[in-house]
Amino acid sequence: MVAMVPFRALIAFIALASVSAGGRIACAEDASPWVNDAHSTLRLLAGSRTGAVLMGGVEIQLQPGWKTYWRTPGDSGVPPRFDFSKSVNVESVTPLFPAPKKFDDGAGGVSYGYGKSVVFPLRIVPKNPNEPVQLRALINYAVCEKLCLPVEAEAELSFTSTASTLDSLVTTALNKVPKPVGTSEAMPIAIQSFKRVDDRAVVDVAAPAGAHVELFAEGPSPDWALPVPKRTGAPQKGLIRYEFKLDGLPANARPEGAILKLTLVGEEGAFEYNVRLN
Repeated sequence: MVAMVPFRALIAFIALASVSAGGRIACAEDASPWVNDAHSTLRLLAGSRTGAVLMGGVEIQLQPGWKTYWRTPGDSGVPPRFDFSKSVNVESVTPLFPAPKKFDDGAGGVSYGYGKSVVFPLRIVPKNPNEPVQLRALINYAVCEKLCLPVEAEAELSFTSTASTLDSLVTTALNKVPKPVGTSEAMPIAIQSFKRVDDRAVVDVAAPAGAHVELFAEGPSPDWALPVPKRTGAPQKGLIRYEFKLDGLPANARPEGAILKLTLVGEEGAFEYNVRLN
């Protein structure tokens, strides 16, 4: 099977030199060997088993000043792509994405992603829970400083036990994944209202005074490329207002009725909302 993540057009890929971080090596430990390229290194992690589901992870460490991307990269960039189709005794693998940060993309825009290091948790469903799992991954991702480079890495890891010494690393990353919530649920930071005003979406966020909150907006399919939401002030105390134009829609797509995913990230946590455009 191939676990795909949203892909939007690469705007700031100045350098398209192909970098291969190769070498598939099996390892019956809690992590695969590190796979290195010029500016990053990658490995697979084994978490502990919970019922029929295995938890794992993809860990990427970056050189100082280099960054990699979230599932939606912002104004420019490329999200990671995961292929686990050559794995053994694996029914499905679902990559999860920790909450991102915003950073200058070097071309006057804003990108979404990670610096220093990131662990993408994996939910792995075996075909036969009583048999060992051999996870074989082909991972394509981008690393960027002042220019961007694509990386292709292959790694392999055997899951042979129910406990892992690296389970806390996987669990920590899992806790950073935004929590799906409904608009009626009470959260420390929350979407108070969402509306369409002409060609703009307006989002009011309830947050504690002085809270630093980031808003990320995604369309219903990978070919939507919504602009970065801009903070425009608060209509009243305790609210932060964001706006973004309904640009970047696929040809012939209409905004009416579309389901958007809005992600709030702050010190209080990270939360996902699905909202409908009217």
